[in-house]
Amino acid sequence: MAERREYYQNEDDEVEEDEEDSGGDYKISGRDSLVFLVDASKEMFIKGEDGEPSNFDMTMQCVRSVYTSKIISSDKDLVALVFYGTEQSKNPRNSFKHVYVYHDLDSPGSQCILDIDKLLGEKGAQFAEKTMGSGETSLGDALWCCSNLYSDIKLRLSHKRLMIFTCRDEHHGGDGAKDRQARTKAADLKETGVVIDLMHLTKPGGFDVSLFFCDIVSPPEDESELGLQIEPCRKLEDLQKRVRAKELKKRSQSRLTFSLGEGVNLAVGVYVLARTATKPSAVKLHRDTNEPVRTKTRYFHAHNGGILLPNDMKRAQVYGKKQIVMEKDEVDEIKKFDDPGLVLMGFKPMDRLKLHHHIRPALFIYPEEEQISGSSCMFTALLLNCSEKNLFALCRYIPRRNTPPRFVALVPQREELDQSQTQATPPGFHVIFLPFADDIRTVDAHVGPTASDEQVDKMKEIVHKLRFKYKSDAFENPVLQQHYRNLEALALNMLEPEPIEDLTMPKVQMMDARLGPLAQEFKDLVYPPDYNPEGKPAAKPESGGGAAEKKAKVEMSEEELKNHVAKCTLGKLTVPVLKDACKQFGIRTTGTKKQELIDALTILQNLCLIN
Repeated sequence: MAERREYYQNEDDEVEEDEEDSGGDYKISGRDSLVFLVDASKEMFIKGEDGEPSNFDMTMQCVRSVYTSKIISSDKDLVALVFYGTEQSKNPRNSFKHVYVYHDLDSPGSQCILDIDKLLGEKGAQFAEKTMGSGETSLGDALWCCSNLYSDIKLRLSHKRLMIFTCRDEHHGGDGAKDRQARTKAADLKETGVVIDLMHLTKPGGFDVSLFFCDIVSPPEDESELGLQIEPCRKLEDLQKRVRAKELKKRSQSRLTFSLGEGVNLAVGVYVLARTATKPSAVKLHRDTNEPVRTKTRYFHAHNGGILLPNDMKRAQVYGKKQIVMEKDEVDEIKKFDDPGLVLMGFKPMDRLKLHHHIRPALFIYPEEEQISGSSCMFTALLLNCSEKNLFALCRYIPRRNTPPRFVALVPQREELDQSQTQATPPGFHVIFLPFADDIRTVDAHVGPTASDEQVDKMKEIVHKLRFKYKSDAFENPVLQQHYRNLEALALNMLEPEPIEDLTMPKVQMMDARLGPLAQEFKDLVYPPDYNPEGKPAAKPESGGGAAEKKAKVEMSEEELKNHVAKCTLGKLTVPVLKDACKQFGIRTTGTKKQELIDALTILQNLCLIN
């Protein structure tokens, strides 16, 4: 097993590969960019009913959360914040009136968070009124300004998205010229690859998307893309959920060929739906400049000290007392089992898939129509048939080159929508990794006393009282939360980090309130009357009665010691017996090792101190 793990070192490492290495030319290979285009009209600052925050304040909280997540997860992405409908103007060369560029398109940092904090709450509304104000609106000029932000970026952008936040369904008060200008500029942005989304907020009388914005926003890119929502966002949670669904670009870990038989192939993308959150790796910095340090590895010849190139190094294996030298290409060819992909082996009922077969996090596959035409139709037919017949597909899976094959189970999952018609679960197959025969071991179960029917019924009542609907996203890792709170406090110059709530700790008071007397009733049924779980266990009574007598010391006579030394059998005696013998004959020893005691007794016999 050790040799196999050394041979395939990264067999189970699910790292995101570069799209170039995963095969084919992939259009997404660069930095993501996101522009927040926020309406700064007076209607945005009107507070909601019952003291609810204004649409502007809710938008700023949502923007701040996206900035924070970008800094943590993808700090290389570019983000910008632009206000339109302002009285003051601030943009490159001040070419557009009533457009205020608050943040240029750049990587977010701690200063950006501090700038957004100035716009939160009532003080933030006053600061926005003093800094930008509210004036005329020209959405066409605002879109034109955002287009210039994209054109000024020299970096390669993989995905360009623009989000409009507003509570007005008519921006120009019936001005047809401004409406046409906005539609024209929106069409120009779409042609350059910019995706325009509308995050409309609640408005008295309702927000009618068909009046103006249906011609502005971009259509869904594919079936999995969330389209234009009719209902506006009334709460911060709804707005954050909708922005999160749009802002996160769905990137496949790899793209593979799914073979259903000879000549029947379709293309699928492999996705990671859930990943373990970990602390980011440490970055080594230069002591003087504080710049990141890049490491470079070089190999040198052992005799002449010359630099070795990859072609100069060979692989060797000793076999039959002979050294067999192989080239790197030959080693790679030995490791290669087959080309990467999925190969259908057959189908099995769902009841044959057990819970203990889940040995590692699952993956998710979805069709890639761009690679092989007709993949979506064939994939959908396979998904529906497996779901209707309650079957899972058994496949052979090779994720990348030079990795051994694994057997996986493709579990079908149909699409589900929530109340707002937002996709809750996508359609596709979950890739469940199946264990090999060596991975399943027989464990001897501990045999304990059998509970009575009355005790079992009482425990069922307790379990029923404490049952709740489990959601994995409801429990945050307290260690990670504290780590990022500390970093946030350090970056934002806070006196101390914000306290966190450890959601993994049990809610004792609520559990006691739900149980009531059930816990005590269960204790009375299971434990004896004088049982104290916090006290010390009682001493076990001896069969003869009374306190347990100390174990009597075993004394060794001089004759027995002579015989052991003569026969060299002192090593058969235990350490306590040897210690007692040393004390008996007056030998002082500081060591406690067995050999030291044997040597002391042997020296005593050789010096004839016993006689």
